[in-house]
Amino acid sequence: PSQQQQQPLLSLAPAASAATSPVSAVGVASPVTSSDACLSIVHSLMCHRQGGPDSESFSRKAVESLVKKLKDKRDELDALILAVTSNGAQPGICVTIPRTLDGRLQVAGRKGFPHVVYARIWRWPDLHKNELRHTRQCQFAFDLKQDAVCVNPHHYERIACTGLELSSLSLDEDSGPTDDHGGIEGISPPLPPLLMPQQQSAGAAAVAKQTALPPIPQQQLLFWCSISYYEQTERIGDTFKAPYQQATVTIDGYTDPSSSHRFCLGQLSNVHRSDVAERARLHIGKGVQLSLVGDGDVWLRVLSDHAVFVSTAFLDREAGRASGDLVHKIYPGTYIKVFDIRQCYSEMRTQALQAHRASLATAAATSTSSSFTSLPAGPRLQGAAVDELRRRLCQLRLSFVKGWGPDYPRKTIREAPCWIEVQLHLPLKLLDDLLQSLPVSDS
Repeated sequence: PSQQQQQPLLSLAPAASAATSPVSAVGVASPVTSSDACLSIVHSLMCHRQGGPDSESFSRKAVESLVKKLKDKRDELDALILAVTSNGAQPGICVTIPRTLDGRLQVAGRKGFPHVVYARIWRWPDLHKNELRHTRQCQFAFDLKQDAVCVNPHHYERIACTGLELSSLSLDEDSGPTDDHGGIEGISPPLPPLLMPQQQSAGAAAVAKQTALPPIPQQQLLFWCSISYYEQTERIGDTFKAPYQQATVTIDGYTDPSSSHRFCLGQLSNVHRSDVAERARLHIGKGVQLSLVGDGDVWLRVLSDHAVFVSTAFLDREAGRASGDLVHKIYPGTYIKVFDIRQCYSEMRTQALQAHRASLATAAATSTSSSFTSLPAGPRLQGAAVDELRRRLCQLRLSFVKGWGPDYPRKTIREAPCWIEVQLHLPLKLLDDLLQSLPVSDS
């Protein structure tokens, strides 16, 4: 009997303890800890989900996956709980998961970069990868390329880029067929707004006003671009040339062999075609349109149901980055400027003169160290320098379905299953005239 009388007192002990536990300002009990059940932790973390285009089901599976991976690392799990529930007031230590071979995390059949996935869940639902920069305290940031990746959403900052809509400049999730059935994996963002030719950035408009193009008689240029198609390192078929009378050209996956305004990749055969190229070609569909606008600007419209990936100095500059090997993911339905003739010519003059002066300085140094007293005629630009100017300023490269670059398994476009190279004739002519006009001395 005495035992039965004591039983209620024992059952009241937890309630008494809970009554004296710390309570938040709104009367909600303290957040869970790593010692709680996984379901309780997931429920608590999901209360801080920011919504957005990713479904609640996807977010829950991503959070469940993360909590299970951290169950054996209680200090990191506690840090995550505290960072999320305090809304970053206590960002805590790095919360790490192993880096996969391609750097991406797969959840519910979809892939994405892990730090982007969790930052979208708990901070910015409309985030894209190229908007993230890690904080100084983060020792395992995604960009540091270590064996572990920090996914603490409060160890990253969102950086603003001026100019183009970032939905058209994302360097985040890959997109493309991943199985024999041609399934597409990736986190699909909301469709970006239509960018019209009048909506140039302020920087591009300023360059356009300041840079005057030299007169080029149109009869000197029969075509405005040449397009070559590649499958990895192999060029397939003949080069397609777009006449000036045809200001818009379509590159699609269909089979018309004789159209003057369509480059149909579907009719091109390749006896050495790989399985990955075969699957990627199935998703080219309506492809893309390239349009010549104004004095020589080029705009791209994505007609395909799947994203394309573009390398162009104009988009690098509009994104506030140095011109180089950045790759820009362009989503279906986007109409976006990918080349500005005046910006190109302005940079062309600057780069050509700098390279020419460097060439002259090298020649002068060589002459000074020799036994000759007279300075030889200054050399023209070396072939490698000319080729670099041509590659960076006079061409566009575009891959269908699959991306490339430092954040993808394919490090160069020559590893992409199907891609095109577009040589722009007007900037090539301007570059040729500019190189020929360079003085032989720096006087």
